[in-house]
Amino acid sequence: MYFPRIYTYKITFEETPYYYYGVHKEKIYGEEYWGSPYTNKWCWDFYTPKKQILEVFDCTSEGWLEANLIEDRLIRPFYNTDKWCLNENCGGAISLEILRETGIRNGKKQGRINHENRIGFFALSKEEKSVIGKKSGTKNYQEGIGLAAIPKERRREISKKAVEKNKLNKVGIFSLTKEQMSENGRKNGLNHKQNKTGFFKMSLEEKREICKKTNKQKWKCLETGYITTSGPLTIYQKSRGIDTSKRIRIL
Repeated sequence: MYFPRIYTYKITFEETPYYYYGVHKEKIYGEEYWGSPYTNKWCWDFYTPKKQILEVFDCTSEGWLEANLIEDRLIRPFYNTDKWCLNENCGGAISLEILRETGIRNGKKQGRINHENRIGFFALSKEEKSVIGKKSGTKNYQEGIGLAAIPKERRREISKKAVEKNKLNKVGIFSLTKEQMSENGRKNGLNHKQNKTGFFKMSLEEKREICKKTNKQKWKCLETGYITTSGPLTIYQKSRGIDTSKRIRIL
C-alpha cells in the first residue's frame, strides 16, 4: 500500500529553458500535481511541462519543514538572477498546521470569492487591467524576460505547435462549432462598434490606409500555387476545401 508523500520537484519545459522548483504534500499517493505558479502560469499553458521528483520526505511536520529548507536551497542560487527561473519567491516555509488552518490550498475557492465580491484583481475595470497588462508586457520586453526572451522565429514555431495541439485535442477555439464561432465574432464586432474600439476607433483616412496596405499584400496557396490578396485567397481556398492556413505571404 502506498501512502501520501512530501517531495521536492523540478518542472522543465520541452520547448524552452524555463524551469521551476517546488515542494508538494500529496493528499493521495501519486496524485497529479504540476506546481502552483501565479504570475508565470502562462508558461504552463503555453509550453509542455515535465516534472522530475527530486527527493521524498516523511509525511510529517518535520518532513514538511525539511523539504521546504531543501526547496529554499534549490531556488536561492537562481532567484532573481537567472531569467529562466520562474519561481516568484524564495523561502518563507509555513508549517503544515498553519497551512491547514489558513486554507492556502483553497486558492480556487478564494478566487471565486474574490470574483463574486469584486475584490483584488476583479475590482479593476477593463481599462485598468489593460494598463497593467501593457506595463507588464513592456517591462518584460525591456528586460528580455518571458516571451521577449525568445526569438521571433522560435515564438512562431512554438505558437504553431500550440495551435496544432489545441486543434488535435479540440480545445479552445477548436472546441467551438462554426455556428458558435460565428456568433462570437458577431458579438465581438458589436462590442467594438458600441465601444468604438479596434477598427471602429480609426478615422476614415486610417481605414483607407490599412485597406491600401492589405491590398498590396500578395499571398500564395501552398497547395495550388494560386497567388492573390488575403481576402480573395480565403474565398478561393474555402471553395475548394483547402485549409486556409496553408498559405504564405510573398509580398
